[in-house]
Amino acid sequence: MFNKKWFQFLIGAVLVALLVLLLSKTSFIFYPILQYITAVAVPIIGAGILFYVTKPVVALLEKIKFPRILAIFTVFLLITAVGTVFVLFIAPIIEAQFSKIVSNIPKAVTMVQDFISNIQSGAFAIPDQVYEAIDGFVDNLQEHAENIFTSAFGIIANIIVFIMSLILIPFFLFFMLKDGDKLIPFITQAFDDKKSKNITQLLTKVNETLTAFIQGQLFVSFVLGILLFIGYVIIGLNYSLTLALIGMILNVIPFLGPWMAVVPALIVAAIQDPFMIIWVGVITLIAQQLESTFISPNVMGRALKLHPLTVITVILAAGSIAGFLGILFAVPFYAVMKTIYVHFYHTIRDSKSNKAFHVDEQ
Repeated sequence: MFNKKWFQFLIGAVLVALLVLLLSKTSFIFYPILQYITAVAVPIIGAGILFYVTKPVVALLEKIKFPRILAIFTVFLLITAVGTVFVLFIAPIIEAQFSKIVSNIPKAVTMVQDFISNIQSGAFAIPDQVYEAIDGFVDNLQEHAENIFTSAFGIIANIIVFIMSLILIPFFLFFMLKDGDKLIPFITQAFDDKKSKNITQLLTKVNETLTAFIQGQLFVSFVLGILLFIGYVIIGLNYSLTLALIGMILNVIPFLGPWMAVVPALIVAAIQDPFMIIWVGVITLIAQQLESTFISPNVMGRALKLHPLTVITVILAAGSIAGFLGILFAVPFYAVMKTIYVHFYHTIRDSKSNKAFHVDEQ
């Protein structure tokens, strides 16, 4: 019985359940470690994203006989130049458009008030539960305001910590670009040659997966933002640059991001001209079709090999567990886990095949 697969699987499941129970009872032991990981997560993730973006540039400069340190400083100069151009030329336009959006808030409020008036006049059939929910929110409005004021101090503290983390990103990025290729040999030096080779192959595949996702997703987001900006300019939508930038940022979230990005554009279109909503929908649909049909499959699809239904399921599950951060990191985490699983699956299968081959020879 002990050699039966179902029995071994049952024992493994019981051991995993006991391990989870033990970890849940001793979570206080891991709290300092979790705090440390949280503190360094922002600079490591930020520097990691920039590392995968700038690594091809460093490699290209090294091919034309640039010393690595000089290549890294050249990359930093390029990043500084791009940031300077953004601050001097693009940021003022975005600021002006954002100010206009804020100035149009009273108009949007008036539209909402008119809509509520239509509801109260009986133009729309709204259940009584909705009125009760609205009345309950209004009655507790002062309490909500006090809670917001109380949490404001915590938000300010978190912003300060976040800014300090951003300051550390250039330092992390410098050492990642300088010594990144030494990480795998450092990890594998403690193992024998056979295991070292296997771990090297695994880490190389994980690196390729992250490279394909990060570079591909950022490139796709950039192209989609350009397409949206061109489309918004053609139809004459107000605040085209700001809305296209929002679309570019939200498109980092696979599949769900593009549809989230269209909401601000639809709101602006409704304020500008209700008929403009149709044109915004057409532009969004065209941009999405171009992105999903021609860009994403060629940039990321072949490398990651993730089915859209699987991606949507993973995003929804991660969102319910970890909120926005779960949605943001669900796909790369799943892609890495899939890479690790496939690698070990092939390793075990090849090992069994080799054993069977040697047995047959004997």
